[in-house]
Amino acid sequence: MTPVDELSASMEDYLEAIYHIVTAKQAARAKDIAKRLDVNNSSVTGALRTLSEKGFINYAPYDVITLTPKGHKHAEDVVRRHEALMDFFTKVLCVDRTEASEAACKMEHAVSRNILDRLIRFVEFIEICPRGGETLIQGFNNHCRQEGNFITCQDSLARCLEDLKQRQKDIEGDLLETAPLNDLRQDQRGKILKIKGKGGISKKLAELEVTPGSIVEVIQTDTETGALDIKVRGYRLSLSTEEAAKILVERSGN
Repeated sequence: MTPVDELSASMEDYLEAIYHIVTAKQAARAKDIAKRLDVNNSSVTGALRTLSEKGFINYAPYDVITLTPKGHKHAEDVVRRHEALMDFFTKVLCVDRTEASEAACKMEHAVSRNILDRLIRFVEFIEICPRGGETLIQGFNNHCRQEGNFITCQDSLARCLEDLKQRQKDIEGDLLETAPLNDLRQDQRGKILKIKGKGGISKKLAELEVTPGSIVEVIQTDTETGALDIKVRGYRLSLSTEEAAKILVERSGN
């Protein structure tokens, strides 16, 4: 049975809420969940009992709530689906974040792992392919707004060839803007070129199928420790500055 089949959409919403609260506070309480989902306490109690019986959470009345390993893994999968859909809606379709979030919440429960992986790869492809990138995305956005001034195929091909020629010159002249991941600032993105080492973070990323070519985005940085919260292939990860230094990236111009 797949993770999508094990829980109803409603139960996955509760599990996702618990995941976010536990991430922020280390543990969750029923009132936190009720507030986040805007539901009454009796509904929360019933959901917590169901999740506990299925082995997704550690729960006892009046005690704090934590995720079991099974629950944490499933919650990460739900969050990943949500993030992947959000990226597609906002970065490719140029949909407003509020509308995108509402749609992602409804669709995340039905997306299969195969479709999810292809969606993530498509977002990466459309962002880094010389025939795509910001120009294509903005052109599509203009088309949706019916603003006209569309780029002709001939002009688009000409620009693509110019970009390819410039990129080839950069490669030959070693002018690509490369840096360790810990050099990127908040909201900056880059394409992974190399992951140094065989254990530790290298092994963790390999398990998540994060490889050279994957697009990584810095969500936030800790100014005191240098630690990074990143998003890659729909996963949100926390890296120490030492771990981030082992990941070489090509900075994105975005």
